[in-house]
Amino acid sequence: MQLEFHQLDRRWEHLRVRQPQRQRRLMASLAESGQQTPIVVVLCPDQRGRYLVIDGHKRIAALEQLGRDTIEATVWAMSEAEAVLLERSLRCSAQESALEQGWLLAEMEQRFGYSLEELARRFDRSVSWVARRLALVELLPETIQQQVREGKLGAQLTTKYLVPVARVNLEDCARMATAFVQHRCDTRQAGQLYVAWREGSRVVRARILAEPELFLKTQRQLPPSRPAAAGLERDLEMAVAILRRASRRLAEALPEMDGRQQEQAQSRIESARRELERMAARIGKEQPAQHVEPGTTNRDSRTEREGSEQTRDRTGVATIAPDRAQSSTLQLHPGPGNPTGAEGRTLPATDPRSLDPSRSIILSDRIHACGVG
Repeated sequence: MQLEFHQLDRRWEHLRVRQPQRQRRLMASLAESGQQTPIVVVLCPDQRGRYLVIDGHKRIAALEQLGRDTIEATVWAMSEAEAVLLERSLRCSAQESALEQGWLLAEMEQRFGYSLEELARRFDRSVSWVARRLALVELLPETIQQQVREGKLGAQLTTKYLVPVARVNLEDCARMATAFVQHRCDTRQAGQLYVAWREGSRVVRARILAEPELFLKTQRQLPPSRPAAAGLERDLEMAVAILRRASRRLAEALPEMDGRQQEQAQSRIESARRELERMAARIGKEQPAQHVEPGTTNRDSRTEREGSEQTRDRTGVATIAPDRAQSSTLQLHPGPGNPTGAEGRTLPATDPRSLDPSRSIILSDRIHACGVG
């Protein structure tokens, strides 16, 4: 049936969180294709000719913005409470947030006098679950809840960060919510602000909430973290813990294992060992590049200086650095009597001979014994 907007009672609209992006998509769809799904209403028991909206509040708002005069509706012949519970059980849209669930439970408790046990039975949940959802609604200030309804604050962000603050200090909760809204904090920024508040002293908390913009700017200037390294460390710690637990269980399990099970266990242990060896080899392969310092080269200032001093006296085919005990580099320079193809090279830093001073001394003595230098 077609209903005009003034015939609709929207008392349940405050239980819905407004999501601007989804609302814009819905409006575009309604403008292009028209209304495809009717809203759900029941007759108002206290107002003749009016209908209580059970489902379709977002469609109503979108059609109003589009300038429509009427809306297609389906009337359920049942009481208000039964219609609300049935609509929720049939709902196939995005999952409700904890706050939305709390709002609905609070309405059912206050307006219809349902007990916690009755609500738990109706929603197929535990009494503890119902009590926790109701506590969220009772704990958070109404101003913050209204900001969530209007889409200024995310429901998940509010539950994760603002509720714990509200349990400690309601004033700090309100100030943090204001900071989230004013600076349009995403989940990461909100988490940074909350963690700093949680771990700070009373003075630090006051400063953070007094100047949240300065705090967030400081966080943006910090060097990036290394989550991959931290994740690897956690995984390795978990692997060690699991191996230790498996080792303790081995003594109890051995008497119960047959030959096939023992073979399977040995195969898995061997697979784990090979994987650990591969990881250790990769770490060992990268380690020398990080810790071994490069040897002396021709560009080293000391080598160039010493070489320049000996150039005037050089008569042989080779020159050995005078400080033989300290220099780990053997340099051969072509002399006037050498052919063009003579070798003149510096041993690379990775050559084991270049890292052994005693080998340099032996080579030097042998060259001097031959009359060179």
